[in-house]
Amino acid sequence: MTGYGRGEEVRGGRKITVEVRSVNNRYLDCNIKLPRLYVFAEEAIKSLVQGTISRGKVDVFVTLGPSEEGDVKVSLNRPVADGYYRALREMRESYGLKDEITVSLLSRFPDVFLVEKNEEDVKAVAADICAVLSLALADFDAMRTREGEKLEQDVACRADTIEALTGRVEARSPGIVADYRARLTARITEVLQNTQLDESRILTEAAIFADKVAVDEETVRLRSHLSQLRQMLRSEGPVGRKLDFLIQEFNREANTIGSKCSDVETAGIVVDIKGEIEKIREQIQNIE
Repeated sequence: MTGYGRGEEVRGGRKITVEVRSVNNRYLDCNIKLPRLYVFAEEAIKSLVQGTISRGKVDVFVTLGPSEEGDVKVSLNRPVADGYYRALREMRESYGLKDEITVSLLSRFPDVFLVEKNEEDVKAVAADICAVLSLALADFDAMRTREGEKLEQDVACRADTIEALTGRVEARSPGIVADYRARLTARITEVLQNTQLDESRILTEAAIFADKVAVDEETVRLRSHLSQLRQMLRSEGPVGRKLDFLIQEFNREANTIGSKCSDVETAGIVVDIKGEIEKIREQIQNIE
């Protein structure tokens, strides 16, 4: 979800620059910064951003240069200027003054000039801003695509590691039951010494233990989650939220396996699995 893009173009006689910056966020939070005179374009900008970005804290900065056609029109306010001129002549004649009435003198009085901003086609201006915004979003997406490819490789590599570690758990599982049976037999033999062992009781106890420590269901589900993860990485469109949910399922299976394991070797493997899951969880925060 992190990224940066910039677009710049001269449209409608003015230079328009748009910058888009995004950081991680669970939902889409779009903040638009543009001159007050152009706030009418805010909704159009936000709509375009929402159609391109689904998650992240997004800041859009819009800068507009002066129009080559001139944004401001200055004209003489004749009624006011005439009023000042007549009043000055009257003052000169009434008091016998000799000073000349000059342009410089008249121009100093308030409201002698009318300053008007040329009317703009707000729809055309908003369309121009959105056109440059599209350039910025394309640049933004190009950057995220490059970063996304790196993220995909990293997550896929960690998924392969988890799969390999899951295989080690599965391979170790039968040995755990065999070790338990051997330890159980040794203990009973030590206690009973020369007394005949009840082989059926040992088999029953071993079977009960095997049922308690069986992780077949968990490893099958974990492999299924890995398959879903790879499919999501290859799919088009936003998958960040789905990955967020899926990684919770990864953790659930890993925690269950950890609670069932009764030997140091398997416990170590589970710790490694959970470590890889946590690294994936951190990475998918950057995925939209």
